[in-house]
Amino acid sequence: MHQEKIKQVIEEVKKVVVGQDYMVNRLLIGLFTNGHILLEGVPGLAKTLTVNTLAQVLHLDFKRIQFTPDLLPADLVGTMIYNQQTSNFEVKKGPIFSNIILADEVNRSPAKVQSALLEAMQEKQVTIGDHTYQLDRPFLVLATQNPVDQEGTYPLPEAQVDRFMLKVHIDYPKKQDELEVMRRMSNMQFKAEINPVLTKEDIFAIRDEINQVKIAESLEQYIIELVFATRNPAAYGLKEEAKYIQFGVSPRASINLNLAARAIAYFEGRDYVLPDDIKAIADDVLNHRIILNYEAEADGVTTHDIIAKILSKIPINK
Repeated sequence: MHQEKIKQVIEEVKKVVVGQDYMVNRLLIGLFTNGHILLEGVPGLAKTLTVNTLAQVLHLDFKRIQFTPDLLPADLVGTMIYNQQTSNFEVKKGPIFSNIILADEVNRSPAKVQSALLEAMQEKQVTIGDHTYQLDRPFLVLATQNPVDQEGTYPLPEAQVDRFMLKVHIDYPKKQDELEVMRRMSNMQFKAEINPVLTKEDIFAIRDEINQVKIAESLEQYIIELVFATRNPAAYGLKEEAKYIQFGVSPRASINLNLAARAIAYFEGRDYVLPDDIKAIADDVLNHRIILNYEAEADGVTTHDIIAKILSKIPINK
C-alpha cells in the first residue's frame, strides 16, 4: 500500500504551499482516479504554485498554458511546420503533450481553444494533420478560472464543464496561514528543496489499489438516489429546490462520486467506503453539474445550497 508515500507527497508540497490541504487532497483524488479538476478562486490563492509544486513532487512532466483571448488551438495541440531543408511538413507538438497541464484562466480563451483542450481531456489523443497522437499517461488537466473578472472572458459552457471530475472552490486562507505565507514569501531568499516522491509506476499502482476499494450495494444505491434527487427534486420532497433547478446532473456524476469516494476511503487507509466519504466529496462532484435557473440567481440560491439540502434529505437505506 502506498498511503505513506501519499503522506510524504503532502509534506513535500507543504514545504512551499501553506494552508491549501483541501486543494492538494482534491488534486490527488483527480490524479489517482484519472479525473480532471477545475479550480475556481480569486487571484493569489496559490493555485498555480500548488499545481507546479505537486508536479515536481510527482516527478511528472508539467506545462503551464496561460489562456488568453488571442490563443489558437495550434498553440495548444501543435501544428504542421514546413521544413525547407527536407521539403517536407513536420509535426511540432504543442504543450498539451505533457503529464500535467495547468490551463491557467481557461475562461479567457475563445471556444475553439476550449474545445481543443476538452477533446484532448476526453479522448486522451490529439490529431495534427492526418495523424492522431496518443497523449502520455498519466494525463491530467488542472484548469483554473477567476470568478471575479468577467470582462473579456468566455465562460465554459455547462455541458463542457461536466467533463471535469471535480470543481473545487478555493477560499481565502485562515489568519495564521496567511501570516505564515506572508513571512515565507516576503523573504526573498526563500527557496524550498522539493524531493520527488512518486514515480509513474507508483501512480498506476495506487490507481489499481483504489480500484480494489469496496463499496456496498446500499451506498451505490445512495449515490443513485443523490443523483436522481437533482433531476427530479419534487419526487424526493424537495419542493422548494425544485423551482430552482433547470437541469440535474449527468451520469458522469454517479461515476465520479463512486470513484472519488473510494479514493477518500483509500487515503484514510480503508479498503471500504463509508457514507461520510460520499458526503465529503458530493459538493465537489455535483456543484458544477447542477444547472440553476434565473429564479435561483434572483433569490441568491447557489448549487452548494441545493446540494447541502439534498444531502440532509436523502436517507441511506441499509
